[in-house]
Amino acid sequence: MTVLAAALAQALCCQAARADGLADLKSALTRLQEQAPLKATLDTKTWRRLGEGNDAEETHGQASVAIEDGARGMHLAYGKDILARMDAESLAQARNPNARTPTLNAAREFSPNDLRPMISAASSLSRVLEKAAWKAEQADTCQGKPARLLTFDVAIDTLSDRDRKYVKEYEGHLYVWIADDGTPLASRMIQNESGRAFIVIRFEARQEEQHVYGVVGDRLVTVRKESYNRASGAGERDESRVVKTLQLQS
Repeated sequence: MTVLAAALAQALCCQAARADGLADLKSALTRLQEQAPLKATLDTKTWRRLGEGNDAEETHGQASVAIEDGARGMHLAYGKDILARMDAESLAQARNPNARTPTLNAAREFSPNDLRPMISAASSLSRVLEKAAWKAEQADTCQGKPARLLTFDVAIDTLSDRDRKYVKEYEGHLYVWIADDGTPLASRMIQNESGRAFIVIRFEARQEEQHVYGVVGDRLVTVRKESYNRASGAGERDESRVVKTLQLQS
């Protein structure tokens, strides 16, 4: 085989691998959009730090809620102990604005906009892919098992027009680990931004979001989601982490 023929064969193999990985992922996402009945408990832990050094303030939160999704839609059930803690923290905050409210902090993460993507993960990941540009595929491992790693670049237009006008430098990447049949196993998206607002205020920001997926019937769900955000500017720093764990019930 000539050098040219070998190079052509290698290029064709690379193109085939690219088509296979992306096609397998999209096929799996189409297959896993069925809304099989689901019951689960969602545990949420939050952490936030405002400021730096000795002046920094840290807050923590933890709460759980029962989720049921089926023909009648999505329903949330708060346990009596959670409701009692929320009531007690609301009363304490009314008396003292500086009172700690760990349960209320975590319960704010239970909005439908936050929960639906976890229990309908195929639709959520499909929307993310619409803003992502294919980059590469390679063999890798995920949770100790063989997997295929698909890499994408994420465009700046994932940001709103209002946010985009202040951003001078942007970098976004999406990593998706898939099984042999294309089923998503995990994903990670990283976005870094820097720019200037109001002419004199320079800022930097980083967002990371990691998902671990599972399958219930023909439904793709996120069994663990970790979000990390960091922003600094004008002498201030804001850092936060939210970890959500979905415990499936039979």
